Amino acid sequence: MTERRLLLATGNAGKVREIRRALEGLDLAVVGLDEAPPAPAPAERGRTFAANARAKVLYYSRLWPGPVLAEDSGLEIEALDGAPGVRSARFSAPRPSDAKNNRKVLRLLAAVPPRGRKARFVCVMALAAGGRVVAEFRGQVRGRIALEPRGENGFGYDPLFYYAPLRKTFAELPPDAKNGVSHRGRAVRKLRAFLERKREALSGARPDRARTVTSARSRRPR
Repeated sequence: MTERRLLLATGNAGKVREIRRALEGLDLAVVGLDEAPPAPAPAERGRTFAANARAKVLYYSRLWPGPVLAEDSGLEIEALDGAPGVRSARFSAPRPSDAKNNRKVLRLLAAVPPRGRKARFVCVMALAAGGRVVAEFRGQVRGRIALEPRGENGFGYDPLFYYAPLRKTFAELPPDAKNGVSHRGRAVRKLRAFLERKREALSGARPDRARTVTSARSRRPR
């Protein structure tokens, strides 16, 4: 059987690794943008993670012959009124980096005690085939911002995101443990279940409407 190729519309190698690992066992090869024909990146102007995920997946679906998965994710901190939110990757612009983003968060929260450092990671994935969105998947996880970076694994804000049930930051967890509880892990498990049930979703079929798969615990940011 010829293995299908699913384009993951991101240049973030960490995201590609996590999603590829989560979809192991399906007759599906997850490839990143480094394996796709060069194309300018679309502007991310959406005000929500879902809007950005939809815009990206539709853009790349018009350029890629097979199915495409796009996701937008980020960190929402209660004491910062939901920031950095959709600007998570660009929080320390004009030349952002993971380290600079983390330093900015710590600086802004310097006077905030541990009990006031509540945060959540949010991930929204959009799957497209045949130039149309087939389904969306949402995952989130709640935690708090640590007083300092801890751990060497993961990427992004993982060194700051303390997950109380495991008493570690995401960067202190091995990959499988993190993926078992993370926002992206929760979203991609919904994606995997959908693909196992709806194999025709990757065939380019055009459903009447997109299907949204969300967690019963999902809440709007406060």
